[in-house]
Amino acid sequence: MHGLKPSPRRRVKPPVLLRMTQVRAAWLHAQRLDADAPFGAGPEAVRRAVAHLGYVQIDTIHVIERSHHHILHTRIPAYARTDLEQAQSAGKTVFEYWTHALAYVAAEDFRFFRAAMERHRTAPHGNFADVDPKDYAAMLKRIRRDGPLTIRDIDDEVLVEKTHPWASRKPSRRVLRAGFFAGDLVISKREGMLKTYELTKRHFGWRALPKPATEAQIAGYMLRRALTAQGVVSLDSICYGNLSMKPLVAAAIEAEVRRGRLVPVRIEGLEKIAHWAEPATLETGVTVEPRVHILSPFDPLVIQRRRLEMVFGHAHRFEAYVPAEKRVLGYFALPVLVGDEIVAALDIKTDRQARKLLIRKWTWIGRQRAGLQAAIEAALAPFETFQLAPAAE
Repeated sequence: MHGLKPSPRRRVKPPVLLRMTQVRAAWLHAQRLDADAPFGAGPEAVRRAVAHLGYVQIDTIHVIERSHHHILHTRIPAYARTDLEQAQSAGKTVFEYWTHALAYVAAEDFRFFRAAMERHRTAPHGNFADVDPKDYAAMLKRIRRDGPLTIRDIDDEVLVEKTHPWASRKPSRRVLRAGFFAGDLVISKREGMLKTYELTKRHFGWRALPKPATEAQIAGYMLRRALTAQGVVSLDSICYGNLSMKPLVAAAIEAEVRRGRLVPVRIEGLEKIAHWAEPATLETGVTVEPRVHILSPFDPLVIQRRRLEMVFGHAHRFEAYVPAEKRVLGYFALPVLVGDEIVAALDIKTDRQARKLLIRKWTWIGRQRAGLQAAIEAALAPFETFQLAPAAE
């Protein structure tokens, strides 16, 4: 119609170009590896750390302290293993579930995992597909009647052959795990790798389980979680371990860019990969001091190996399952972060009888500089103290 002016198009700003040093600084700040005790101390610090990081991965390998304790100690210098026990069992502020692997997650985020639980309930697959519904109902009835139980409390009449080194010969373990993945059961206590299972509603004191988040809400949660823990994000880094969510997450990103809450970013040297950041992340100049961190191979900074290599230039190898003759860094090599560089990998083992830390292999990454070894050795002293502290488990 005459006289009507076309609506002005929103001007699309070109992506902000970031140097790699800026991306490293943003990621280290997001991971809270640029501060001395960013979450405080005690069980409340555990809750804060888990909520901020999004998850803390659990692993069974015990050549040094298990990964969940290691990751928390990296960010909570005064951390004690009982802090996690209190947060899980008494405070009930964290719970265990599957992210990209078994991990601790903030209890406040429970509803974002309900859809996955319902899928396990209605369409069980793999080892859970042949769980007898009668056995399942009987197990829930027993826990409801007798209280929480562990696999050691159950005597199976017939044992089966293990199909995996971590598996159990007791068929009942599969029933318990089916209840865990379906959300009917929660791990109310953990002693080492021995898990105590309780009815989820009774554990949390809920009359009903939280309403499942919608797929769009889950996508928004994944985006927020990544921005909080990574600073500068890509679609791959957001959807790590859940690639099927990429279309929905991409839509969430587009909506946030339109609202001005996210800014497109191009990283120097990685221009072909789209990244995004919140405006506040780009406005805050972070100075990375030369702190030393001896990281778990399952640390949130390390676990996304491709992202780690792109940003820090270190292709970390986890070689526990690699034949000895083919290992480069060692059985359980720990990346060593100094400032914003990964400078070494230490293959470490705790000799609990001799009460000392054994460095089986020390590999320098890149150029060794004056003072680096002394700085790492100084950091190894409190690390050894933590490793040898009496275990609550």
